[in-house]
Amino acid sequence: MAFECQGGSHVSEILSAFVVDSLGERIDSEVQISDPAENCGVEHLESKVFDLETTVEETGKSEHASELKFKKGNSSLHDRKEVLSHGVVSCFPQSLTDLPPALVSEILNCLDPKELGIVSCVSTLFQRLASEHYAWKEFYRERWGLPGAPALLGSGCSNEKSWKELFVERNFRSRTFMGRYNIEYLYGHTEAVRTVFLLASAKLLFTAGYDSTVRMWDLEEGLSISSSRPLGCTMRAVAADTKLLVAGGTDGFIQCWRAVEGIPHLFDLRGHQSQDSESRLWEHVGAVTSLALDLSKIYSGSWDMTVRIWDRTSLKCLRVLRHSDWIWGLVPHDTTVATSSGSDVYVWDINSGTLMTVIQNAHSGNAYSLARSHTGDFLFTGGEDGAIHMFEISHLIDRDFSHVASWIPHSGPVYALAFEFPWLVSASADGQLALVDVRKLLRTKKSTSAKKILKTGSVDRTKVEPPQRMLHWFSSDLFSVDIGADRIVCGGEEGVVRIWNFSQALEIERRARALRGIRLENRMRRRRLQIEMNSKVWSD
Repeated sequence: MAFECQGGSHVSEILSAFVVDSLGERIDSEVQISDPAENCGVEHLESKVFDLETTVEETGKSEHASELKFKKGNSSLHDRKEVLSHGVVSCFPQSLTDLPPALVSEILNCLDPKELGIVSCVSTLFQRLASEHYAWKEFYRERWGLPGAPALLGSGCSNEKSWKELFVERNFRSRTFMGRYNIEYLYGHTEAVRTVFLLASAKLLFTAGYDSTVRMWDLEEGLSISSSRPLGCTMRAVAADTKLLVAGGTDGFIQCWRAVEGIPHLFDLRGHQSQDSESRLWEHVGAVTSLALDLSKIYSGSWDMTVRIWDRTSLKCLRVLRHSDWIWGLVPHDTTVATSSGSDVYVWDINSGTLMTVIQNAHSGNAYSLARSHTGDFLFTGGEDGAIHMFEISHLIDRDFSHVASWIPHSGPVYALAFEFPWLVSASADGQLALVDVRKLLRTKKSTSAKKILKTGSVDRTKVEPPQRMLHWFSSDLFSVDIGADRIVCGGEEGVVRIWNFSQALEIERRARALRGIRLENRMRRRRLQIEMNSKVWSD
């Protein structure tokens, strides 16, 4: 979530180059179109000549402009600092709209989405450049990742839409979680549901729990598609993408299913279609409590106090990250993986296996859950003390980290966290879900006089931010939660999977606003009629 100018020094060099090129071209053009008679008597016009370096220095570009040499055909001026005053003055743009489009594009690259939208209202040139600017793709990617195929997204996205349109649409839809919802119930598990995983790109939901089975559901229809055979132990973790599904059990194994071509719902959990699509990994000696996937690796955490990194293709263990306590959660990003062990949180370099930083005593008790932004800059932790902390880990210096905010929305342990920009949702043993808009936390952080860097183990617990919304209706522990573009899914001790469906929230809000407008119009009409009737009575 980049909220600042990208690449300051690099952008400055590019801008300088553009200014120099533009300046040189414009002055060269002025010299070439000047009167030949004036050029022949240039010695007599020395009184109209001034120092170019002084003028360019006023624009902040003297270092580059002083090296320019202006030519007329094949003959150069006798002194690079001597040019006609009217030619030099005319070379400078009178407004931003006079700048070359490429230079304007580089300037726009320093803006955030709100500022870029404001700039697009200035002129037709800025409107075109701002709407087509490549920054919109980066804005989208760093918040939600790149979208999948339009046919799989099911979110109204189209290849014909610009990145600005996709960003505005998705950002507008983020308001849905403050609107009205429907609760859907999925029945099928015979015991507590320990984990849920939402694969929104394929409209699938995976759940697992104490009944030792993994179930796959159609997210739109709310129907069970398939269920695995009993795997012999409690299944505590599930992760999936469109190519691979993995589930971890208390017996220390990882069950893997590869996607099978020709199956509409990707995975054959029963093994009826292909016996080769299912395999099992044995190397952990304790319960597998957390799983994650990226394009090339599988990540698993266990109560044997290790995090293992596996190759997706060969299913071989590549690296082991050893800790001093049970592993509760992990979340990878790019070349790093964040893990929670006991009450501490660690950030590791995946390629070298070295520890980059550690947040000691992040919680009073175990740090049960982790979540991370798509850019990896922000890390969220939830723990046994019912608190949630937000850290910035984009620029690690030795063992320091930046603490952004803390809040305590629950009266029981926070067992699960899930993040979908801008919403962080937490599930707790108190039977409640809490939603927080992290943009409010970032605004609060930005408004402070300076960023406060906290040393390891010195988290300021006095900063408490209230959640924007609480979802109740539960009478037992909630163990897992996941969030999509317009749905929140949770599972708990009752053995029922609940889906909070906000897909119609914006439409309901639009209709409600229209009804309020109609009521207001009718009220005003009745008032006018009443005034007219009263005036007639008084006139009579």
